[in-house]
Amino acid sequence: QVQLVESGGGLVQAGGSLRLSCAASATLFRIKTMGWYRQAPGKQRDMVATITSGGTTNYMDSVKGRFTISRDNAKNTVYLQMNSLKPEDTAVYYCNAEAELLVHQSTYWGQGTQVTVSS
Repeated sequence: QVQLVESGGGLVQAGGSLRLSCAASATLFRIKTMGWYRQAPGKQRDMVATITSGGTTNYMDSVKGRFTISRDNAKNTVYLQMNSLKPEDTAVYYCNAEAELLVHQSTYWGQGTQVTVSS
């Protein structure tokens, strides 16, 4: 099993910054792509940013230039640095990890952390 534990959400004013962290505990599993998704009330869950084990990143258009995803492979931890936050960034942010055990691949989710940006 893989467990993802998130931290770092909270309330911030527009223009402020927050840093999210997500640590994966993964005995025997190899963690591949990790990422952050977000879901605002009444909306679908959207991909915010992903990063492969080799460091290749991908971002949703509305956060490019403001958010930075990074990871520490030795710690199986992914980070999301969020700068110049806007009220429309308000959502529950979920950590996501693709994990592989032998030939089997599974997707895991964290419990979510609330990010609220006030105007």
